[in-house]
Order: sequence, then structure tokens, then C-alpha cells
Amino acid sequence: MRKKEQEEMQQFDDAKRTFLSGENFYAQHLLGAHRTGNGYVFRVWAPNARAVFLVGDFNDWQGLPMEKDDASGIWQVYTDIVNEGDLYKFKVRQANGREILKIDPFAVRFEKRPDDAAELYNFPEKKWRDGLWRGRSKRSNAFKRPLNIYEMHASSWKHHEDGTPFSFADLKNELVPYLVEMNYTHVEFMPLMEHPLGRSWGYQLIGYFAMSSYYGTPEEFQDFVEACHLNNIGVFVDWVPGHYCINDDTLPYYDGTPQFEYADPDRAKNNRWGSINFDLGKPQVQSFLISSAMFWIEMFHIDGIRVDAVSSMIYRDYDDGPWTPNHEGGNRNFEGYYFLQKLNAVIKLAHPNVLMIAEESSSETPVTGMIESGSLGFDFKWNMGWMNDVLRFYEMDPVHRKDNFNLITFSFMYMMQENFILPLSHDEVVHGKKSLMHKMWGDRYKQFAQLRNLYTYFMMHPGKKLLFMGSEWGQFLEWKFDEGLEWNDLNDPLNHSMQRFTSELNDFYKNQTALWELEDSYDTIEIIDADNTSESILSFMRKGKRKKDFLIVILNMTPIERNDFHIGVPYSGTYKEVWNTEMKEFGGTWTKHNVDCQSEPIKFKEYDQLIKTTVPALGAIVLKPESINTRKK
Repeated sequence: MRKKEQEEMQQFDDAKRTFLSGENFYAQHLLGAHRTGNGYVFRVWAPNARAVFLVGDFNDWQGLPMEKDDASGIWQVYTDIVNEGDLYKFKVRQANGREILKIDPFAVRFEKRPDDAAELYNFPEKKWRDGLWRGRSKRSNAFKRPLNIYEMHASSWKHHEDGTPFSFADLKNELVPYLVEMNYTHVEFMPLMEHPLGRSWGYQLIGYFAMSSYYGTPEEFQDFVEACHLNNIGVFVDWVPGHYCINDDTLPYYDGTPQFEYADPDRAKNNRWGSINFDLGKPQVQSFLISSAMFWIEMFHIDGIRVDAVSSMIYRDYDDGPWTPNHEGGNRNFEGYYFLQKLNAVIKLAHPNVLMIAEESSSETPVTGMIESGSLGFDFKWNMGWMNDVLRFYEMDPVHRKDNFNLITFSFMYMMQENFILPLSHDEVVHGKKSLMHKMWGDRYKQFAQLRNLYTYFMMHPGKKLLFMGSEWGQFLEWKFDEGLEWNDLNDPLNHSMQRFTSELNDFYKNQTALWELEDSYDTIEIIDADNTSESILSFMRKGKRKKDFLIVILNMTPIERNDFHIGVPYSGTYKEVWNTEMKEFGGTWTKHNVDCQSEPIKFKEYDQLIKTTVPALGAIVLKPESINTRKK
């Protein structure tokens, strides 16, 4: 045997061995369909199957027998009767003798839903032009930089006149300039991987290595990401390693036995979402999932992954059905816990600048930070508690807000326990929950005023930001996954002004270092007055590294304008209003800003200086030192 053939055989054996041990993070090079010589080799892992056949439109869906490697449970066949673009599946004779057509778990392309045959597809080599962006990302510290995310469902942002959704070629031409115009730093997509039911929004996957053909081609998504990077926009994608689609012809009980799922049927079945849970302790499943994450990072140059439903992966009792305690008698799902630590360790070792984000709703498990300290090792965690509390507060009649002021102040008590992203996400604008605009109390004018107030609080509060599409202009209708956004809203002056407000607020956030420079420590914030429940006004400071770099934030939660409002300040001097939610160009009634405030040597709480200003009804203002004496507080 020639030396080259020996090396190839050794590489093949190493790939099988590491796949079985959970250490093959490029398993798509071993399994799936691969061009070789004048044909293709097909491989599928089905250890307990009695027989496996390759079927497709190239052989009239008649079975071509595959050979099994008993040591690995991998079946293989080579054929030269196939061509790129052909459709195929595997006919699996399962452990009990039942025969069923199954998808290729490692396919990189599927036919359009609802059909789910894999398509023979070869990625052309892309010559990327985003080296400058990637170089800057490696040198920057994401925790000390602005991070403002526009969350999207790819196929319901815009539709063509004939009702068909935009592809990524369309999004490249229209979305990228829109993100720049709106001053976002990142865009995040709900899952783009192949899924058979649009109603699942992509959270019940079948193809972990395939972009949904409903959204266009993989090359179009690559070009979209490149265009984002050339315009200084980062790209995140949602990913679902906890559970998968229950459809019988996809991953469930692939060889007729628990293969990808837990052996315990109570642990395998996900009652809450009608799906199947991965056995996250099984080495081959770990190779499969981590390879999927690495594939998306490297093939598409994405800047971060948001891992969905982390709580369902780390707690045995998260689901609605029966559950069994672990060997210690508790509810910890050790398989999921250690898998997530392994996932984050592998990704951060290979790609330190890629951000790993957790959607996790409990407070019992450290999620962000060093794995060595017991954390799961994520970079950021969605602050679900903040989102729920704040939206409850803004929905209520202002007369009750003084008695529920803790809903907007409690987060100051725990805001540094994790590296948080503040989400105003898709989950809050569907299923009868109403849009963010519709949640606001009062008539239409007051609703817009409060939405501007909410977004200002959102932007001034420590934590990175995420806002779901359509919310930037206050769309009144709930989000519909199968329709485009209500772009005709922008013909209304109030919606148009709201969109301008969001764009300018995003720009304000990017340009004020006090809002993100020290965000990973309590030095970033100083509470001025969180006890003014009688007037329902909250005031605090956000601070940067330099002593003179700080902002004073004042939020009025009632429909009463507060004239001659007193507030303490840290230094004597002049303070200038740099943000006011009630300016006419934003949809308010004010035509000019408050006059500059000159401090007076009057005690206010622990402050020796005081200023007076006017705070608009249901409005928010931000002040910045203009000329102050920092030598004496």
C-alpha cells in the first residue's frame, strides 16, 4: 500500500475513533456525502440497524446496499451513478426489522419544505473579504464595547409583492443598509438551520449542517455575512442543541433504538415543545453537535451563537412531564451541564472572539464566566427576569407604579452576577402577549411616549441590548411568522418619528462611552434616587473611565410633568441636557431642550450639590456635565 493511502486510512480510523469518543469536532468530514474520484461516498452512523440502503432519484429510490463497519456502527457505500443536485435518503432496516426512509443527519442541503430529502451539494470555495473586521474582533474586548442587537426572523422581515419572503440575496441589498441606518452593531437570526415547519420558527431542527433552503442558498448567506462585516455589523445565529424535530423520518430513534436521544423515554420526550431531547452525555452526540456549531462558525464567519433553551438542558425537572432525580437525588442534568461546559471550552479554544450566548431563565446555575469556577462558560446570558419585570411595569396604569417600583429597580441588585444581555425579544410579541407598543398604557400618544421612555431605560441600564424587528418603530400588531412586517406603518408620522428616535438612541448609545466602557463592574453605575416612589421617578448615573465622563439619567413614569425637579449631582458646575424623549422630532411636543443646569451647594441625599430641571410627562432625559469642578465632590 502506498504511503498516501496509508495516511488516508490512518486519518479515517482517527476520525472514527474520535467520533466515538466525543472528540471529533469536524464529524461532517467523516459522515454524510462526499465527492471522491468520479463519484460520491456516503456514510451514516446507525449502530443498531440491521441494514442500510442508499436511495435517491438517481436509482428510482431503489436500495443500494451499504456496508457496516462493526467497530464504529458506520455504514458506507461508494457510487458513481450520482451527480450534484441529486436527491437522496437512507433506507434503514431498524433493529426491530421495520424499514423506514431517514434523512442524512449530516446533509448540507435539503429540498424545500415540506419535503426533506437531502440534496448532493458542494460548497464553492469562497474568497472572503472580511479580514479587517475579523482582525478587529480578535483585538477588541466585547465586554467593554457597545453591543446592540437587532433580532430577526429571516423570512418575515419583508415579503415581495407576490407574497414570497426575501432571500438572503434580497436581505443583503436591503437589510444591511437598514442596519447601518438604524445604528445597530449586530444582527441576530432565529435558527437558520433546516426545519420542516415554519410555525416552529426554526426551533425544531432536522438539519444541523444545512441552512434552510427556504431562505436561499448557503452562498447567499455567506455573501450576506461578508456584507455585514464590511459595514461593521456582526452576525449572530440561534442554535438548538437541546432538542430536535419529532418527525419519524428525521433523527428520532434513527436505527430503531435510542440513538441520538436518551434511553429513558421520560428524558427523551420533550412534552413542552413536542420534540425529542438529545442524549447530551453520549459521546457521538457530542461530536455531532459541537461539529455543527464549528461548521456554522467557520463556514459562515458568524460572530456568535445564541444557545436556545439552556434551562431545559441543565434541569431534569424543567419539562412538564414526569422526571427522575439524578444519582445525587437532585434535579441537575449532569449530562447537559457538562456538555455545555465542553461546548464552550472547545469553541473558545478554537475561536476566542466568537461570542457564546445563553437563553437561560433560572438563577440557580452560574452561566457566564470561567468554567473553572463552576460556570457553564458562556460569554453572555439573556436577562429574562429583567425583561419580565420591566414589561409588567410598563403595562400597568401609572397610578399603580408607585406601589410596584421594585419591578424596575430590583435588577440593580443582581445586574453584575452575570454578563447580561437585556432582551426585548420575539417571545414577548406573539401568542396574544401584544406588541411592545400595544403593551403600553393609555391612548396612542401616551403609548408612544412610554415606548420612548422604555427604550431609554433599556439603553441606559447596564447590560448589552437586543430588540426584535418591528419594535423599532412601534409596530402595533403582533409579529406573524408567515407575513412581512407592517412597513406601511411608517406612513404614519408617529411611527416614522419612533423609528427616527430608535436610530438616534442607538447612535447615542454607540457614542457614549459611559454606557459600556465599565459595564463589567459596579463602577459603571451610581444610583442617585431609586426611592422616589411618590413621584415615580428613577434617577441614576452611568460612568466611564474618566472622572468627567458620566451621564445622569432621569425617568418619569407618570403622565405628570415635573417642573423644578430637584436632583443631586456629584460635582459643582454646569450640566447640559443631551437627550429628551419628548422632542418634537421624536413624536413629542417639545421644540427645544431644557436650559443648562447650574448646580447649587444644597444637600440632596449624600450629594452636596443639587440641580433643578423639568422632566416631561412619561418622558426621560439625560444630562451630561458641561463644565464641572471634579477636585471636590
